[in-house]
Amino acid sequence: MTPPQVSGITVSMKPIIVIPARLASTRLPRKPLAEIGGRTMIEQVALRAVESGLGRVVIAAADQEIIDAVKCVSGVEAVLTDPALPSGSDRVYAALREIDPAGEHDVVVNFQGDLPSMDPEALRSVMVPVKHGAFDIGTLVAPIHLDEELRASQIVKVACSFDDGPVARGVYFSRQPIPFGPGAHWHHIGVYAWQRRALERFVSLPPSGLERRESLEQLRALEHGISIGCVKIAEAPRGVDTAEDLAFVRKAFTCQ
Repeated sequence: MTPPQVSGITVSMKPIIVIPARLASTRLPRKPLAEIGGRTMIEQVALRAVESGLGRVVIAAADQEIIDAVKCVSGVEAVLTDPALPSGSDRVYAALREIDPAGEHDVVVNFQGDLPSMDPEALRSVMVPVKHGAFDIGTLVAPIHLDEELRASQIVKVACSFDDGPVARGVYFSRQPIPFGPGAHWHHIGVYAWQRRALERFVSLPPSGLERRESLEQLRALEHGISIGCVKIAEAPRGVDTAEDLAFVRKAFTCQ
């Protein structure tokens, strides 16, 4: 079943990848500069973006050190943004306004700066839900296989059903196990393909009630009628939020 048209937006599909990054991470300070596989993490993430072939790659940095770290990465640009910006989405939009004020790029891929092991092909698939204006936002999910993963609050779950095709509407996101009952459960991966007008609207909105309650930015979109389409990939990449995550990813790169 083809998802319905929403928002009256026809997408010509000229994407730009913007990677928000800052040194002031609460759980793992200065993590963009952590060494992984002989490079900083932000370099590894930028390389995955370039390898996806989606288009222009820009780092939206809160700190000059991050910009300095990616200067030698071919095909990557960097923009210094206000460190006081409240979220990654705000940082992405601030960089977009500076780097593309004329609005040449109509799809904005927000690729998190802590996913150095993202498969470039999986990254490309985030574009599928926004083709032809079908959804306002595209995002990625992967199956959850372990009960401990399902119950871990740091792993965001999404209620969606792929019964009707390759793209499923994201109905709700939570840190708790959802939906209830037997069937597949889905691990949300924090990568978004935004129709540009949807991003512009989103950052103009105040944080919503459910967003504050769950500490999940995407709930602001749903509460204001901004649609999210989910594409499944085989496995969720390991994000780097803690020292344990960093050790795991370093070992994985060493074994490649």
